[in-house]
Amino acid sequence: MADFVAAIDQGTTSTRCMLFDASGKEVGKHQLEHQQIMPQAGWVEHNPVEIWERTSAVVQTAINAKGIAASDLAALGITNQRETTVVWNRRTGRPYYNAIVWQDTRTDKTAAALERDGSGDLIRQLAGIPPATYFSAGKIQWILQNVPGARADAESGEALFGNTDTWLLWNLTGGHRGGVHITDVTNASRTMLMNLETLDWDDRLLALFDIPRSMLPEIRPSSDPNLYGQTLEAGPFDGAVPISGDLGDQHAAMVGQVCFAPGEAKNTYGTGNFLLLNTGTELVRSNNGLLSTVCYQFGSAPPVYALEGSIAVTGSAIQWLRDQLKIIGGAAESEALARSVPDSGGVYFVPAFSGLFAPYWRSDARGAIVGLSRFNTNAHIARATLEAICYQSRDVVEAMEKDSGVHLEVLKVDGGVTANALCMQIQADILGVEVSKPVVAETTALGAAYAAGLAVGFWRDPDELRQNWHEERRWRPQTTEADREQGYAQWKKAVARTLDWVDVS
Repeated sequence: MADFVAAIDQGTTSTRCMLFDASGKEVGKHQLEHQQIMPQAGWVEHNPVEIWERTSAVVQTAINAKGIAASDLAALGITNQRETTVVWNRRTGRPYYNAIVWQDTRTDKTAAALERDGSGDLIRQLAGIPPATYFSAGKIQWILQNVPGARADAESGEALFGNTDTWLLWNLTGGHRGGVHITDVTNASRTMLMNLETLDWDDRLLALFDIPRSMLPEIRPSSDPNLYGQTLEAGPFDGAVPISGDLGDQHAAMVGQVCFAPGEAKNTYGTGNFLLLNTGTELVRSNNGLLSTVCYQFGSAPPVYALEGSIAVTGSAIQWLRDQLKIIGGAAESEALARSVPDSGGVYFVPAFSGLFAPYWRSDARGAIVGLSRFNTNAHIARATLEAICYQSRDVVEAMEKDSGVHLEVLKVDGGVTANALCMQIQADILGVEVSKPVVAETTALGAAYAAGLAVGFWRDPDELRQNWHEERRWRPQTTEADREQGYAQWKKAVARTLDWVDVS
């Protein structure tokens, strides 16, 4: 009998393979970074071939280090950076262009034009999201318009599109020798091309972007007892492993955090922040700048929906302190530096490097540090960076409460930044809400494993998964409401200073 479930977590900066046992405990892992390609300001790309090579390498290293065979794995789940767009040739397997990453803003004028001509309302109604550079459709359109031969091949059925989950599924199951061309409802909901009610590609949306339907993958449930396929005997797993789970990374984190009941929420702190609220089988449409999205779908059960607040730059702001400003040598140093001062000394940092996502959706915004005086030091900037992560999350929570009527009592958190205890305390203080971190912080990979394992009976049902969840630490607010509101008012003033900086008309 198979004892483990594997998960591939293909993220924005790295790819990892993780192995979990029946208790949800991590028993093996390997991770490799990939190159961030930035050809010009606002453009962010990845090499899809490098991502596939890194995926193969982390799988082989993780399973070899554990000393297991493919037969020891009950299933494989995949989770991925969403919206990052790959277009490749079905006969050769070669990408037409680099993957265009979710952070990329080259399609800002396209998004602005859709809003001006009234198409934004149609997109919101059908897809649950606004026209924005964030999503896949504009990126596909850009490749078809700017890469020689891509449009002709798309029209003839030779060119395929996928987010990175689809790219990996295709390669794992054979590539140009018969690989499956599949995605799940959560990833499809991030393209601006899927109808949230029918869970199918919508011809009206395809027409807006002039994208042939033949390019698009088949949409399947996030946890599928019918399987998407199996890994190849000659592939990185050295044998056949059923592939039965596929979710975008933030949806996978909802599953890993066992947020299965309406009203339960989690916030993932990674390159960006992504706060999701389970709204059950009811599709709640936002009037306050949030996204309506599919949370997950298990087998033939109805889809579960969510409201989402997506924040573009949070953990990557700490990387910016390290790589561009060079005021810290590593991410862990940000906590010690920020702790060396009692507060930010009046400094506010709005890291709108690629515009502002939820709830503002302003691609014209750019980053700003305001409130500086001769008194301020690098420590104040470090603390303001941690506060920026938390204030942006409060912006989303405020919008979420208006849309849903749900007042958060506890916020579940996960992701790399949760290792920063000061940041989590600041989050509790800024929200006025308790913050809870699970023992297994890698909830994205765990959620993909759960989805795959549920499909093949490795776990019986979601209730069994709830038994695996355990809290590691909880932070409680330590500030007064008056201090909290004063700080938030200053934050809103800082945000206003970032707007109308770039002309996107």
